[in-house]
Amino acid sequence: MELRHDVAGSGPTLVLVHGLVDRRQVWKVLLDQLTPYRRVVTVDLPGHGESAPLADDGTDASAQLLSELRGFVRSVTPPGERAHIAGNSLGGWLALALAARGEVASATALAPAGFFVGHADQVRADLMFRMPRAVTRAMGPRMAKGMRYKAVRCASLVTFYGHPGRVSYEDAVINTHSLATNTVVDKMRTASFELPPVVDTEVPITVAWGRRDMILPVYEARRVHAVFPQARVMVLPGIGHVPMIDDPNLIGTILLGGSSAPSGAGGG
Repeated sequence: MELRHDVAGSGPTLVLVHGLVDRRQVWKVLLDQLTPYRRVVTVDLPGHGESAPLADDGTDASAQLLSELRGFVRSVTPPGERAHIAGNSLGGWLALALAARGEVASATALAPAGFFVGHADQVRADLMFRMPRAVTRAMGPRMAKGMRYKAVRCASLVTFYGHPGRVSYEDAVINTHSLATNTVVDKMRTASFELPPVVDTEVPITVAWGRRDMILPVYEARRVHAVFPQARVMVLPGIGHVPMIDDPNLIGTILLGGSSAPSGAGGG
């Protein structure tokens, strides 16, 4: 599958992977900070943005997404280099899954999925997408009109952002349309989020979690070290589930720091 993507900047390759129902443009607020130092690749996952839908063949959705992303990362990485990767939510889990297999130079995960404390956590996360999706679908065209008002944007997007008022009208309309129409949400309800039983502990890992995350609560961060003992884990006060919008400068700094390891094909 060909995934739609953009490339900007120069330096070591850093692939940025968005979360569920999002799109590659969510990273645009970071590009001015990142591109002087990194060759930044932003990508639309299958079933998102301008990429083709996921195949409806009964395959576990997380495994299918990982397979497609693995091939994509290889295709956009220059010879002799291992790419750095960073992702948010679902994209964070995908980044860690590649790091677990030793296929990237480093991984930075922002509120990654897959660290649920019991099945109830996964069910609750699913509901946090389904409930606003139901409202958005019920509102129809009225939702876009309502998004002109900051108070409506805040009420509609507070689940995803610590500071929803910082989301522009244009982005709010696109985001709510994506939420209403995205079909990967249904496939992720039973996703396994499996990682290898033995992970590569030599790959540098950075995990950052917003304290105001309403979809994947910050207490899930306590489970990271059980899987990735080498991980640097930080909690971000005042930040929600999609931290790039809440504090672009902070997240840009975290991504630059997380991707500072050597990127040669042999690691090190």
